[in-house]
Amino acid sequence: MIFHETSLPGAWVVEAERFEDERGFFARTFCREELAAHGLEPVVAQCNVSYNRRRGTLRGMHYQVPPGEEAKLVRCTRGAIFDAVVDLRAGSPSLGRWAAVELGAENRLALYVPPGFAHGFQTLIDDCEVFYQMSTPYAPELARGFAHDDPAVGIPWPLPVTVISERDRGLPTFAERAGAPGDEAPR
Repeated sequence: MIFHETSLPGAWVVEAERFEDERGFFARTFCREELAAHGLEPVVAQCNVSYNRRRGTLRGMHYQVPPGEEAKLVRCTRGAIFDAVVDLRAGSPSLGRWAAVELGAENRLALYVPPGFAHGFQTLIDDCEVFYQMSTPYAPELARGFAHDDPAVGIPWPLPVTVISERDRGLPTFAERAGAPGDEAPR
């Protein structure tokens, strides 16, 4: 596995190191030891898949608050997506900044999203499938989000939004999110 740190400390693009021969290639996509050696959370508690029918579908910006903060290893196994993360860590020099990468079945890249980051993506073609490895199970009571189009964050989504859930459409701004800047779990 080849690790490329993004402009946000802690968020990494993970490239599958390919070993090719006449049959095709072999590549490792997950290795607990290699993740840990880079200071990344190597635990997988849950795996999820997201299928998206239409180009321009947007999901995000989502995260969980303590005690359910989650690390994610995200890969697009069919199609291509614009995958974005935003640093939510209180006191971080990159608080509120974003980074993005195109993930796709062709480039086989993955994005490591550390705990304390929001995550969202937009499909670039029809019929996209996204596979997530999560360090913590989904906990609806700890789930949060903020508006994907908040100008204060300024993520340049590449396409007009064609499909978005009612929940995501109604998310607060980055500044309005519960307990900003670090968020807190409900009491």
